[in-house]
Amino acid sequence: MSNLLTGIRTIRDLPIDNKRVFIRVDFNVPMEDGVITDDLRIREALPTIKHALEREARVILGSHMGRPKPGKDNSAFSLEPCGIRLAELLDAEVHMPDDCLGDAAKKVIFDLRAGQVCLLENLRFHPEEEQDDEAFAFKLSELAEAYVNDAFGTVHRAHASVHRMAKLFRDRGCGFLLEKEISALGKVIGQPERPYVALLGGAKVSDKIVVVETLLKVCNTLVIGGAMANTFLAAKGHNMQASLVEEDKLALARTILEKAAAAKVTVELPVDLVVASSTQAEAGTVVSIHEVPPGKMALDIGPQSIERFTRHFADAKTIFWNGPMGLFEREPFSAGTFGVARAMASSSAFTVVGGGDSAAAVHAAGEDLAAKMDHISTGGGASLELIEGRKLPGIEALRG
Repeated sequence: MSNLLTGIRTIRDLPIDNKRVFIRVDFNVPMEDGVITDDLRIREALPTIKHALEREARVILGSHMGRPKPGKDNSAFSLEPCGIRLAELLDAEVHMPDDCLGDAAKKVIFDLRAGQVCLLENLRFHPEEEQDDEAFAFKLSELAEAYVNDAFGTVHRAHASVHRMAKLFRDRGCGFLLEKEISALGKVIGQPERPYVALLGGAKVSDKIVVVETLLKVCNTLVIGGAMANTFLAAKGHNMQASLVEEDKLALARTILEKAAAAKVTVELPVDLVVASSTQAEAGTVVSIHEVPPGKMALDIGPQSIERFTRHFADAKTIFWNGPMGLFEREPFSAGTFGVARAMASSSAFTVVGGGDSAAAVHAAGEDLAAKMDHISTGGGASLELIEGRKLPGIEALRG
């Protein structure tokens, strides 16, 4: 596979000195009662923002937040808390107009001095954003002289500020976060160093069919855990009792196992499980995959499975992980996910963690472990689609 960054300039290459530069960021952070519960996405954008400010650019930040509905009270989706947090992190004023378009936004932007920053209000307050509307994109483009996308979590969506707007600029490129994401994920699908171990978890086989088929072409070992392993175990004839199994995907699971054998890819499935009668159980019981008791469901991989899975990490040169090994959010069922995270963090391999639940799982396992991973993606859907080999609208719009 050719370098995924071919034809894309970075912010380093763009003539942004003293210019108005629009930076598409991803400040779609988790909130509770108007308070940010995790500011990682804001912190990840800082290197690009600071670079622009150091070059005396007038920085215009655009982002979405949640899924506001037209005609409803969308105050809960305001980016104001993000503006306040960004001001703290930058130790500088962040100007915030009450809309992303209109006279107020224009006044704030055209009053900016070199090295100042403004954060526009939620782009999705305008339905045209998600419609990839040309007129909306044009109005946004009038605010700036250069365009930078640093919102990896949105590049798989053909939305106005991500896709159509970018094409309206001669001077367009990616920020440092997007560059890092494309580069790291490109390494695990291009010509990865071998042995290559791919570890997949999460709930559904159906969500990861294309990912599995892509990985079978490049990896040496495919490790499958989480609830999706239940479907593979059931396909091999094990009675999974009350466990989540995609009954309509049993034939597909068998086909995947046959393809892996034909490609000489080793497939590791759990040999033991942590089971309980419900996801709310206070404790679990370790059982063999041959002896899941009636009425019980698999909610984590067991200790033997952790050992079997992670032994492949010892001589691995590349490890890609997407999807938790169990219901890691609850302590009785977190040992599998956290055990894999520990082993991966201590491996000498090039380690990449997909976004979404996988990233959340690694951070939950411990920030010390997260810090040892070579790359933790900030985009769940985007990282999977890139691994699948799809052309993502927000990345393709930057080429040329």
